[in-house]
Amino acid sequence: MISITSAELNYLVFRYLHESGFTHSAFAFGYEAGINKSTIDGLQTNADMDDDFSFLQPLDLITKDPYELQRIIKAKKENLQKDRLEENGKHNEDTQVNELEHTQEREEKKGREKEQEPGKETIEKDREHEKGKEKEKAHQDHIINGEKCEDKFVMEYEENGTLGPEPMDISTNTMSLPCDISSHDVTILEGHTSEVFTCAWSPSGLLLASGSGDSSARIWTIADGPGSSSSQNGPLNVVVLKHFRGRTNEKSKDVTTLDWNGDGTLLATGSYDGQARIWSGDGELRNTLNKHKGPIFSLKWNKKGDYLLSGSVDKTAIVWDIKTGEWKQAFEFHSGPTLDVDWRNNVSFATCSTDGLINVCKVGENRPIKTFLGHQGEVNAIKWDPTGSLLASCSDDYTAKIWSLKQDKYLHDLKEHIKEIYTIRWSPTGPGTNNPNQQLLLASASFDSTIKLWDVELGRLICSLNGHRDPVYSVAFSPNGEYLASGSMDKCMHIWSVKEGKIVKTYSGNGGIFEVCWNKEGDKVAACFANNVVCVLDFRM
Repeated sequence: MISITSAELNYLVFRYLHESGFTHSAFAFGYEAGINKSTIDGLQTNADMDDDFSFLQPLDLITKDPYELQRIIKAKKENLQKDRLEENGKHNEDTQVNELEHTQEREEKKGREKEQEPGKETIEKDREHEKGKEKEKAHQDHIINGEKCEDKFVMEYEENGTLGPEPMDISTNTMSLPCDISSHDVTILEGHTSEVFTCAWSPSGLLLASGSGDSSARIWTIADGPGSSSSQNGPLNVVVLKHFRGRTNEKSKDVTTLDWNGDGTLLATGSYDGQARIWSGDGELRNTLNKHKGPIFSLKWNKKGDYLLSGSVDKTAIVWDIKTGEWKQAFEFHSGPTLDVDWRNNVSFATCSTDGLINVCKVGENRPIKTFLGHQGEVNAIKWDPTGSLLASCSDDYTAKIWSLKQDKYLHDLKEHIKEIYTIRWSPTGPGTNNPNQQLLLASASFDSTIKLWDVELGRLICSLNGHRDPVYSVAFSPNGEYLASGSMDKCMHIWSVKEGKIVKTYSGNGGIFEVCWNKEGDKVAACFANNVVCVLDFRM
C-alpha cells in the first residue's frame, strides 16, 4: 500500500484545484496549507511567496480573485521599493542597490513573522497616528472592527466588461485625514431595552421614529444643529409607543417595520404580532389594523396618504383604507412569506416573496397585472425608481435585477456579488427627482460585505465599495445624491462619496447596524444598533 504525507496530499489538492480552473480556491488553499513551505522533491515554489502574502489582508483572499491579488501585490511592491529609494536618496547608486538587497534579505529571514503580521508596512505608517497603542493589537482591531479609514478600503472599477484600473488603495495622505466622526457630532439615544431594528425620519421636521425588539416604537425630537454631547441621558423629548398592554414586554410584539406618511403627521408601525398600528406625531394610537395572520415585515404609505400597504409572513399583502380604518383589499398571490412591498403610484404596487416571484398588483384588480419570474432564490427587497417605470429587485441568488412593465424578462441581470443581496436603493437623481441632471444609480448591499453601484441604463457595474468586514444590512442615499450611508454587522457606519467611491466619514458603535437613514435636509444620519441604541450623526463636509 502506498502512503502519502499530509503535505503531499495538500499539494495534490492544490494542483487539482489549480488545474481544474479553480484558481481562487487554489490560491486560498495554498496559503492556508503552506504550500510555499513544502519540502516535496521537485516542487518549485516562488521564493518570494511569503513576502507576497504579507502585502495582503485576510479578507482580500476571500473577496478578490488571483489576478486582482497579483495586481495588489505588484502595486504595493512598487510603492515599497519607491519609498525605500526615496529614503536612501542621499546615497550613491551603488549604496542604494546594496541597501535594497540587504533589506530584501532581512525580510526573507523574517518571512514567518511577516506571515503572522500582514500589512506590516501599513502598520508602521499608522503607528505615527496611533501612539500609545500596541502595534499588533491595533492592527488586528482595525481588521476586525473596521474602526479606521486605512488603505484596506479599495474601489474596483469595471469598464467595458473587464477590469479597469488596479484596485485603488487610499494613500497615506488620505489616511491622516479626520475620517472618524467626532463624538461631539454624535447624539446617542438610549431607552430601548432590546435591538433597534428600524428607524425613519419624519418628512416634516426633526422627528425620528425607531422600532425595537422590546415591543415598542419611539418618536424622538432631535435638536437642530450639532450634537452637544455623545449621549443624551437627561430629560429627553421622546414618546414611547407601547405595543403591549401588560406590565412586561411581549417578545411577540417586536416592531419590525415603520413608515411615516407623506406629510409626517402619521406613523405606521408593523409588528411581529401581525398587527399594523397608526400613531399621531405626538404618540397617540389612532388605529389598530388587524387582519394578518403572521408577522408584518414591510409597511408602506402611498404618496397620497389614503392607503397603507402591508406585507406579511402569512403570504399576503393588504391595502388598508386609512379613512375607514378597514382593509380595502387582500392580495393572496404568493406561495411563501411576503418579504417586501413598494408602491409604484397611488393605486398600484409590487410585492416579493420567498417563493422567488415578484407580483405587480393594482387596487380593484383580482389578479396581478404582471408577474416577474427570473430569480432563483428568495427575493428580499423590491424598489421602484423615482419615476415608477423601473423596478429593482435583489435576492438570495446573489443577483439584483431590473424590470420593466413593458416586457416579461428582466432588462438587466446584475451579477457581481458573491453572497446574498439583502437590500437595494435607488439614488434620488435623474428624471422625476430634485436632482434631474445627475445620473440615476442603483445601490445594492450584500452579505459579502460590499456595496455596489450600478449604471441602470447599461446594466453595468460602476464601482464596488469595499470597506465593511461583515454583512451590510442597510444603505441610504443623501437627499442630494452625493453621498451614500451604509450600516453593517461590523458595527460601523460609513458615509461614502458617490462620485469618488471612497469613505469620507465613518463611525464605529458597539453593535451591529440594522438600518441607516438621512433626514430631509441631508445634514443628519440616524443608525439603529443591535445594542439597543439609536445614534444620530451630524454630517458636514
